[in-house]
Amino acid sequence: MNKKIVMTLLMGGLSLTLAACGSQTPDGTAQQPALQAQEQGDVGATAPESTANSYQQIFQNSVFFGDSITEGLSFHDVLDEKNVLAGAGKTAQFALEDIDELTKRNPKQVFIQLGSDDILWPTDDPVAYSMNNYAKLIGLIKEKLPQARITLLTVTPVSEEALKKEPRYKNIGDYNQAVKELADKEQVEFTDLSPLFSSSADVYDSDGIHFKPEFYVQMLELLRQQVK
Repeated sequence: MNKKIVMTLLMGGLSLTLAACGSQTPDGTAQQPALQAQEQGDVGATAPESTANSYQQIFQNSVFFGDSITEGLSFHDVLDEKNVLAGAGKTAQFALEDIDELTKRNPKQVFIQLGSDDILWPTDDPVAYSMNNYAKLIGLIKEKLPQARITLLTVTPVSEEALKKEPRYKNIGDYNQAVKELADKEQVEFTDLSPLFSSSADVYDSDGIHFKPEFYVQMLELLRQQVK
């Protein structure tokens, strides 16, 4: 069996595992998706209806494309599901499988937030591996949606407790630098979300990785000026 066939089988197996479990990183390390973390924490919490309606109107022609961090936008009812294309365990590689669905939604603006699972990928250089697929992803979006505006978002930091449990999260800074450089290379927009964490407000959910509704409100407030 040649190397190409082995890799195809491996990727297919990993994809099926992530789709079935939804609560593991690519190498099997436990990572709670938004739903599981929410069940353990502030059950049923959502953004105030007036706030949600406002942002749903502002971002009605946008799609947020990403992993379980991004998925929190629709899980907490901050945005409609039609404006969020995301899921637990999603990496830049797996996101390539969603291009047809993204194209079908035909957004004017695509915000991409990937990386929290990519940095846990079981390879010698997960950042480089992810950037290779990230570049392919951007290329396909440009091809399928040539009029869409693309903005890359940084990976959000985790709490100190989460970092102790999973030391690989220390690479978030390096990953975000790579995303910034990729945005420059591909001539797409880039937004650093780190200013949202300058205050002492507790926006983390129970796992220290995912977020409460108020974080997503702050994030959309930061991004609203970019919507055309």
